[in-house]
Formats: sequence, structure tokens, C-alpha cells
Amino acid sequence: MRKQIFKEALLAVALAAFSSTAAMGQSAAPAESEQEQKQEQEKKKELEWLKDIADRVELHGYAQGGFNYTHQKGEDKGTFELKRILFWVDAKITDRWSFLFMHDFSSVVQEFYTDYRFSNNKAFTVRLGQFKNGVSLENPLSPTAMEAIDVYSEGVTYLTGCGSDPLMGVQYGRDLGLSIFGETNDGKFRYEAQVMNGQGINKKDGNKEKDFIGRLEYRPMKGLNIVATGQIGRGHAIADSPYNPGIHAGDDYKRNRWTVGFDYKSKAFNMHGEYMEGKDGDITSRGAYLTGAVPLFKRFEFVGSYDFFNFNTTAGMDQHKVIAGIQYWFFRKCRVQLQYVYKSAYLNNWVDDMGIKHVEFTHGANHAIMAQMQIRLDYSRKKWL
Repeated sequence: MRKQIFKEALLAVALAAFSSTAAMGQSAAPAESEQEQKQEQEKKKELEWLKDIADRVELHGYAQGGFNYTHQKGEDKGTFELKRILFWVDAKITDRWSFLFMHDFSSVVQEFYTDYRFSNNKAFTVRLGQFKNGVSLENPLSPTAMEAIDVYSEGVTYLTGCGSDPLMGVQYGRDLGLSIFGETNDGKFRYEAQVMNGQGINKKDGNKEKDFIGRLEYRPMKGLNIVATGQIGRGHAIADSPYNPGIHAGDDYKRNRWTVGFDYKSKAFNMHGEYMEGKDGDITSRGAYLTGAVPLFKRFEFVGSYDFFNFNTTAGMDQHKVIAGIQYWFFRKCRVQLQYVYKSAYLNNWVDDMGIKHVEFTHGANHAIMAQMQIRLDYSRKKWL
């Protein structure tokens, strides 16, 4: 009897334990399923966040380098050059607010600015930071869009701070400041007003004065753009200049500019030209250029340019430049270029018997043969451009 009772009790305990374990298993299954669902939702949110970031960010970059051969003063020189390796990120924070950062790995940080569009259309946008000044037709354009290997005309390079004016130094045509710009009438009319330090990139202002720059563009027909620009300001010289001996390093001086030009693009040919004047202290400089490209066959183009600039009209520092060459576009914005460049004057550097260095503007032929390869890629999540 006792054995029977013991067996029944043992069976009851076993059944109770089994049923309890089964119940625990049944309750754990939904808990584990809920945890997996929660993890999947978190992963989905992370993917959506990454997709949103990818949709807002565009990546751009290009490199230009090649070989230059020059013949000047009876001397021949040849060198390989890596001119530019630029990378920039354009981020859309909102549909109105964006940010851009650009760095040149062959030199320094080039641009960093933020844009905010106040209007519902493109009529009114404010930009704050470091960016290209609006003087001349060419300066705001990318070197990847220019026909010449040495990029801009002599006048634009001198008047916008791209490097040939010792008073300003090498500023890559950029400055720190504030800009207001926009376009109306379905893009036919564009304006821009800038207030800038006038000292160049990554630098504080050298004086209390600011440079004021205005730019107007009008597109009367498809392919044609007419551009007028002007600047009023005072510069702070960072070095002496052979072009303007009356201004010395550390001096503040009047620095004004104005230009008018056009840009025309069609299937038959592309062409742009400009007239410009500058006033640095009491010295006037002026010049004009005409540059174009004509398709030959397939992806080949002929490139030609005539460029005149007088660095100092009082002293007769005039220079003529002629460019002729060919370029081959092997992939979208990627090309190989070969050009001959003639200049009628150059800066002559020499040292006297006392060991003093001199720089003189000299009239004389300067010949060059330039070869360059350009690689450019623009990427957004949607497609390669």
C-alpha cells in the first residue's frame, strides 16, 4: 500500500515538473520572438538612417597633373607636375540648409561654407564661410571646366588673387566672407553680392576695410550667358611687387576691379571672352581674352585662346599669350590635354654682385608645351555623375 502511495506521489511530482517546464517553454518562446522583432526594427531604423544620410551627401573629387616643358632665356626646362588633387563633400542638412567642405591634398583647405535658402524658390540664398570671390566670369568656374591647362587668363589670375599678384599672394581666387545670391525669371537672371575680408584663404583681415563685390548674369537665349562684375575695396600687401613698385609689404592700398564678358555653348563650338580692368593704388591694369573649343571628331576637341593683359599701363608691362592644342575626353569629365603656349613677356629673376635678388618684368618670348591628364568623379547615392 505504501509503495503504491509512493509511486503515485512520485508520478504526481514528475507530472508537475514536466508541466511547469512546458509552461516555461511556452512563455519563453514569445519572449524570444519579441526580442528578435525588436532587433529587426532597430536594424531597420539604422538602415533608414544611413539611407537618409546617403541621400543627403554628395562626394566630388578630381586630380590634374602632367608634364611641362618650357623654353625661356635660352634655357630649357622640363618637369612633371601634380597640380591639384581636390576632394569635397556637399551635405544637404535640410531642403534649405547645406554645407560644403573642400580640401586640396596638394596644398591647403580651399573652401568651407554653409548655405541657407530663405526663399521658396532660388531667388534668395545666404552663404557664410570661405569660397570663391565673384570677380570675373572665369574665377568661379572649376579648373575642370576650363579649356587651358594653365586654367585662367592672365588678367583673371592677376586680379582675383589666383597667384600672379605678389601684393595678394596665392589665394586661389578665394576669400572669407558673406554672400547673398539668387536667380529669377526661370534662371535667366542671376545676382550675387559679397562682403569679404580681401586677405585670402585661411587668414584674418589685414586691415579694418572690407571688399565689396557685385556680380550680375543674364541669359537672353539658350547657351548664352552675359556676365558683369565689380569690386571696391582696400588691400593689405603681403609682399613687394615688380608690377607696382609704389606699394610695399604691409601697406594698405586701394584695390578696385570691374569686368564684362560672355560665355556661349553649343554643339558646334564653345567660346567665352572678357574685358577687365583693375586699379591698385595709382596703377591701372587692363586686358581681354577670347578662349574656345571646337569639336573635331568623336571625343576630340581643338582648343585655342588669345589673351592680352597689361599689368601696369603706365610702365608698359603688356603681355600677349597664345594657346593652341587638342584634348580628348575619354570618360565624361575625364580628359587628356596637349597644348602649346606662347607668351611675349615674363618675370626675370636674377642676383646682382651684392647678392641681392631682383625681379624684373621683361619683354621676351617664352615658349611652353604642356601635357595634362584630368580625372574627375562625382558621386551621389542615386548615381555616378
